[in-house]
Amino acid sequence: MPDPPLPTPWPLRDAEHLLVSSAQMAALEAQLFQSGLPVEALMEKAALAMSRRLMGRYGPRNAAVVMVGPGHNGGDGLVVARELHLAGWTVQIWSPFERHKPLCEAHLRHARWLGIPRLDHPPEPAHPSLWIDALFGIGQSRPPGEELEALFQDRHRQRPERLVALDVPTGLCAESGRCLGQAAAKAERTLCLGLLKQGLVQDAALTWVGELERIDLGLPQPLLAPLPWQQPLRLTPADLRSAPWPTLPTAMAKYGRGRVLVVAGSRSYPGAAHLALAGASASGCGSLRALLPPELSSLIWTLLPHVVPEAPPGTTSNQTLAGLTVAMLERLDAVLVGPGLGPEEAMGERIDTRAGWQALQEFRGLLVLDADGLNQLARTGEAANWLKDRNGPSWLTPHPEELARLFPDLVGETALNAASAAASRSGAAVVLKGARSVIASPDGRRWQIGKANAAVARAGLGDVLAGYVAGRGAMAMAALQGTAVGGDAQWLAVSALAHAHAGFAGGTPLNVANTLANGCAPEQPRNPHTPGAGRNDLTRFPE
Repeated sequence: MPDPPLPTPWPLRDAEHLLVSSAQMAALEAQLFQSGLPVEALMEKAALAMSRRLMGRYGPRNAAVVMVGPGHNGGDGLVVARELHLAGWTVQIWSPFERHKPLCEAHLRHARWLGIPRLDHPPEPAHPSLWIDALFGIGQSRPPGEELEALFQDRHRQRPERLVALDVPTGLCAESGRCLGQAAAKAERTLCLGLLKQGLVQDAALTWVGELERIDLGLPQPLLAPLPWQQPLRLTPADLRSAPWPTLPTAMAKYGRGRVLVVAGSRSYPGAAHLALAGASASGCGSLRALLPPELSSLIWTLLPHVVPEAPPGTTSNQTLAGLTVAMLERLDAVLVGPGLGPEEAMGERIDTRAGWQALQEFRGLLVLDADGLNQLARTGEAANWLKDRNGPSWLTPHPEELARLFPDLVGETALNAASAAASRSGAAVVLKGARSVIASPDGRRWQIGKANAAVARAGLGDVLAGYVAGRGAMAMAALQGTAVGGDAQWLAVSALAHAHAGFAGGTPLNVANTLANGCAPEQPRNPHTPGAGRNDLTRFPE
């Protein structure tokens, strides 16, 4: 039988999804100018679009102070100032620079001719006018200076949510999302031109960027096509509609719809096992087994009666992984190891888990490692080599601290770079959890969640994610005959996006699991053990 085909690339590599560096964006603009497009034409197009967005958001009549830099970002701001002034806004200009680039200088001269006043002192932070930050844009590489930082800090203290940044807030690195100095302009919203700069969706940037809106410039697809095929892609809830998924035969019995074993729980963390099993149940997998501490194994049927417990004789609390055998892994599609396992030491005695780890290394199905599964592997100091030597595909679901234990030298890297490096070194697909989680493939592909609900950042949600992706991965492995393609990182990205999407329903981790069970993933067979079986409504959540 020939190998199954690789998944159809998803999502589209278009302006809506591409995440670029400021250098890449500048290079794309340079190509446009070399083609004959005047710089003035692109500036007008961008600024007119931003002006319309501002008037649509803040009304046809308002007051604004436009903060103008010396370069093209300042020129954009001056065109915006002109259009708002002509539309009836009360507009003032402030530019703390004596010299401006020629195009910016021309727009400044025209603005003065129109009668738009130029302030000769910094704007008053307490004034109710909307501040429009057009000081530096994507070219920032140095701190803006103490005076500007103090001005923006005073503005936020006295008039929070009354600042809009054009392209990139002043003082923010468009590559990493980190402050170049001690602080940056804190925007209510950032209007990002053309393509999203990758730094603006990083966790470090969210405080400063506010609501991120992309201003479409109609960039032609031939201009975007030469970008590297590993270029990171932003995922939004709407992308679930187009997400590919391996198709399982309609008549397939339960053992052909994904068989999962969850190795989780300890006396200290019994709830983690319950939540991981709830996430796996929500996936729609056909068969779910659990290797749990005896005290939890004897109760799990009262909570999740469809879960089949694996309880080898002689195991005690905190010895779960030590009880794992090769025989338990036969005929499985995926195994999840880690939620709530606790350390290898219990009551002063170190537990020998080597046989369990050896069984996992020989396992040909998908291995999902989370939480203490990652921590125990990190203690060996050989995580990357152990993963590369596995007989099957692996998925890792660390948060930043867990990734740092696995790969200490990646501390300080951006999430995009750290996840990509970890995936490349280990041969495993990685979802690096955060406010905007990153998914990375060993071959260099990267995806980043573009929208998530901060209100569900709470204990237990990662356990649900680990169980859910294990269940979804098992279904992909079953549909693709257990080949390595079944463990492709794209399936992990689809599953992580569905989990983030379900978070918009709010509530506890169990609420998120129930939302997933009720229809938040493409081509998802319904799980008869959960409420709402038979529904697959992708329109229930916000776009």
